Amino acid sequence: MTKQNNAAGQWNGRAGKAWVAMQDLMDGVLSPFLDIIVERTMIERPARVLDIGCGTGGTTVAIERAWDGAMQCVGIDISEPMIAAARQRALAAGSNAEFRIGDAGTHAFGGQKFDMMVSRFGVMFFEDFVSAFRHLRDAMAAHGSLHFCAWRDPDENPFMTTAARAAAPLVPNIPAYVPNAPGQFAFADRDFVVGLLRKAGWHGVECVPVDEALAFPARQLENYYTRLGVLGPLLPDLDEDLRRDVLTAVGAAFEPFVDGDVARANMACWSVTARA
Repeated sequence: MTKQNNAAGQWNGRAGKAWVAMQDLMDGVLSPFLDIIVERTMIERPARVLDIGCGTGGTTVAIERAWDGAMQCVGIDISEPMIAAARQRALAAGSNAEFRIGDAGTHAFGGQKFDMMVSRFGVMFFEDFVSAFRHLRDAMAAHGSLHFCAWRDPDENPFMTTAARAAAPLVPNIPAYVPNAPGQFAFADRDFVVGLLRKAGWHGVECVPVDEALAFPARQLENYYTRLGVLGPLLPDLDEDLRRDVLTAVGAAFEPFVDGDVARANMACWSVTARA
């Protein structure tokens, strides 16, 4: 099985279904970055927008609704359950946003050209970054722009790495962080991000650090780390005793983030822009 097929299997299996189940919580957690992207569309006023790795469609629908249907918005994601949820979201919101199932890095857009491409943490998983961003540039109008958010270094995002660090001594197959490799923190290195975009033919690349506060109900914390991230796909396959030990260790590791009835942390990312 190739890396890409493995990723497709995960996002069409437990990982994708977990994100659908948790979409209300994650919409709240990631809302500051949604605001950044929507504001960017307000500045540039594109006519056609592609949302890369759109997930359950929060960003796509928000952009389309912000422009009251005057903008063509297309969301694309490899996950069938997440795209199904995105289409339901659009229907409920009265949005005309369009959603497609596919890998944006290889998808045949049929000659369609976009004025802007955006992504809220959806571009770090391509198997071949340069090839994917070159392909996306080919689907961009000559004057078009790219804007995405990507996580900075894992050490700057301790909340998101706590579960893996706490579970690693007990669960040997916890995936290790590999710098510059496809995954959540693939774009942690600013120079790497700028270099690959330039190699893919993009111009005027800017990579600006952004920090936002994470806050959500502490009662949702266990739901968060048992369904999402590295633990989500692994926990169901652990035997009962090991699962209990892992949950005890991970729960204790998250205690420093709990402030009364709220879980709080800093979210550190890059806001990246480039021109075709």
